[in-house]
Amino acid sequence: MVSTLALSSLIGLSACSDQSVVVGGLHEVATLRSIQNRNLDLLFVIDDSPSTADKQVSLANAFPQMIDVLSQIDGGLPNLHIGVVTSDMGTSVSDGSAPAPAIGQIGAGGCAGAGKDGKLQRIAEMTDVFLSDVDGPGGTRERNYTGELRDTFGALARVGAGGCGFEQPLAAMKRALTNPLNAGFLRPTANLAVVFLADEDDCSARSTTLFGPENPELGALQSFRCFQHGVTCAQSSATVGSKSDCVASEDSPHVAGTDAYVDALLAAKLDPRMLMTAAIVGDPTPVSVELRTPPGGGTPAPSLAHSCAYDGASGVEVADPAVRLAGFLGAFEGRATLTSICSADLANPLHLIGASAKKLMGDPCLDSKQLADASVELPGVQPSCEVADIRDSAPDRATVLPACGAGGADCYAIVADAAACPATQDHLRVRIERSTATAEDSWTYVRCQLAN
Repeated sequence: MVSTLALSSLIGLSACSDQSVVVGGLHEVATLRSIQNRNLDLLFVIDDSPSTADKQVSLANAFPQMIDVLSQIDGGLPNLHIGVVTSDMGTSVSDGSAPAPAIGQIGAGGCAGAGKDGKLQRIAEMTDVFLSDVDGPGGTRERNYTGELRDTFGALARVGAGGCGFEQPLAAMKRALTNPLNAGFLRPTANLAVVFLADEDDCSARSTTLFGPENPELGALQSFRCFQHGVTCAQSSATVGSKSDCVASEDSPHVAGTDAYVDALLAAKLDPRMLMTAAIVGDPTPVSVELRTPPGGGTPAPSLAHSCAYDGASGVEVADPAVRLAGFLGAFEGRATLTSICSADLANPLHLIGASAKKLMGDPCLDSKQLADASVELPGVQPSCEVADIRDSAPDRATVLPACGAGGADCYAIVADAAACPATQDHLRVRIERSTATAEDSWTYVRCQLAN
């Protein structure tokens, strides 16, 4: 039995899903589209620079964890478009200039032209530049690839490890969203999730000067330039020692700020509630600069110290602090998942990302550990909640749904559903029953009393 508390007032309730609302002792615990949107476009931006091969394998091996979580939504696996691009944007820049001259050995970390230019990657098992796996008639699935989804994606995710060592994942994401060769991947009404995998931070270039020869301002032609000119800390980025309060530089003449890429992603959707971001990257802290001998020998030079390490299949694997990428995700508060790449097993990061994507599409599950128990004499948690529909076009007016059994055309119930909510203690979920038409711009808000 579920006890329902009437709200004293609905005025001031925002339609924004990332705000916590307290009205009449109730707290917002879930927000769902009143009409479920089962369409999800998944864009993976994968670092293909040297040292990433093992990390790509770990991503491929853990991908089934994400699919298993997504399959828990009502109706099963959502209607998926999955695309993969790499961080290799060559020596292209954001200020409109032509790419800088090629640097390094192409295919072994060197950079040239526009690199892979944000083009969706393709393997032989695919008939398009993205994987499509959507509902078909009679409970079937319509696919544009052969084999199982987890296996095909596993092969697609292994994008190689010879790409540009000046990784530009944010620039690659932005280009992927507009490159005409990727037509058909983005669906206007689909939710969009962007997932980054990288063992170094973003180095999206503003100017071709970033790729210029060694000079007193830029130092040696190596990726330390990305940190020195792309990150601002309380201490000088150029000097040896620990750093604090590090953030992306927005006014560097060499490395682009992250704000423009936040804007580019927001522009991909009319409604930011249809967006989520995730990153499997080097721990953003600690941040430190050390002297390190270059791979080919020579005089030790300032280098960004690794922020984490782990034992991989080929020995010790490392990653650098992803300050810029973490800051980018911070712009999507409530719709971002930041996890560490420093593990040979990425099952937990992929599980968390799947859970975030599930929430993006409308996760009806409730964490009973957070909820007050209104009937302690009964087993399990009996929450006190209220459920209301609110239209974006009328945010100050709400339609409160009665509990099922209390009368009303539309109603709600809080029930145990282990299949939909296997990860929570009591497997509680909100189930909405409707017999009337619901407006397209309607969202359903669930507010409950929280445990002390």
